[in-house]
This record gives sequence, structure tokens and C-alpha cells, in this order.
Amino acid sequence: MRFDVLTLFPAIFDGYQSQSILKLALDAGLVSIHLWDLRQWSADPKHHKVDDRPFGGGPGMVLMCEPVVAAVEAIRPAHPDPGQVILLTPQGQRLTHAVVRELAQQPRLILLCGRYEGFDERIKTLLQPRELSIGDFVCNGGEVPAMVVIDTVIRLVPGVLGDAESAADESHAEPGRIEYPQYTRPREFRGLSVPDVLLSGNHAAIAAWRAEQSRQRSQPG
Repeated sequence: MRFDVLTLFPAIFDGYQSQSILKLALDAGLVSIHLWDLRQWSADPKHHKVDDRPFGGGPGMVLMCEPVVAAVEAIRPAHPDPGQVILLTPQGQRLTHAVVRELAQQPRLILLCGRYEGFDERIKTLLQPRELSIGDFVCNGGEVPAMVVIDTVIRLVPGVLGDAESAADESHAEPGRIEYPQYTRPREFRGLSVPDVLLSGNHAAIAAWRAEQSRQRSQPG
């Protein structure tokens, strides 16, 4: 699966790509991430300006149409699939596990990372992106939300997780379901013991206990 990330700060992703499950997926060729600096498409050759003051007044700066639209149009031919454009914005649809499953079916995602006061509205009109939000709060930019999208989607790419059942059993794999408690060695720590059923070797009893724990955790309130 291919991710194209358009950002003003591509270096933010350097450390993220070099660790853990994502690095293994990249090394194995299961996932690829291509970073693009929006300033490459600035019409200002001297300062590489990509933002300007909002018409009508107001605080902050707004990302301009030309560099963003030009960037998307320029990178699309880099892969046979034109890709689904995702705009990370607080106004977007909430990212849920159901949405993640949809995204994981796409061979290519183009992630637009905003900054400042956001995007000129005409960018949305021209590119018709899918707008996504990771929650009811505002980040300094779209880079962290883009990482959240990548991190959640790659878990559903075949071969990325060592155990395919990991994604199937975890929280939210089914709508509203929270995963059961997990324990490992030592059996006792500061007076707290692992539930006996998990040490019983009775797989049917363990499955029943886990199902009940998951049900209790998933209940509202």
C-alpha cells in the first residue's frame, strides 16, 4: 500500500518511519511512504511562499490554492492508481475503525497536511478530497493526524502484523467492542495475581472469560 504525504514539514516523519511495525512493513515492501514538500510547487521562486492572509480579514494565514492543487496533480502520475485524496482537518468525518477498514482497501492514499488557519476552500472544491478528523480538537498541523491514519491503516494491510488475529481481536474491531484484559509474567506482582482461569489451560473457559470481560468493558458508562 502506498501513502503520499504532502506537508510543509516532511522531516517530522523521519523518526516515525524508522521505528517499530512501520519500519518492518516498509523494509518488507508491504507499505511505502512518499513525502512531498508543498514548497516545491510554490509560485514564489525566492521565498517559496505557500500561504497568505485571508480575504475579509482575520487572524493567521491560509494555504493557497496553487501549490496544493499543483502538488496533487503533479504526484498523481507517479503511480498507476491516482489515489484517494485525504484532507486532514478538524471539520472532517471522525476517523473510526470502520473508516480505517475502508481506507485499508485502497491501494494508495494521498494525505494533505494543513497548517496555519487551514486550506483555501477552493482546494476542496477542485480536489474533492475525503475530509477526516482524528477528534474534536485542533492540532498544530496535519502531520500528526496523518501519522494516525497511517498507523491505523497499516495494521489492516495483510502481512504487516506478525499475528493476523491481533487486528481481529483488538478493541473496536467490532463496533463498540473493547478488548479483554491482558496479563503476562510474573504471575504475581505487588499482591496482584493473574486470574486463575488464564493459568488453567482450559481454552474454552479462557475464551468464555475473555468474552465476558470484553462485554463488561464495552458497556456504556
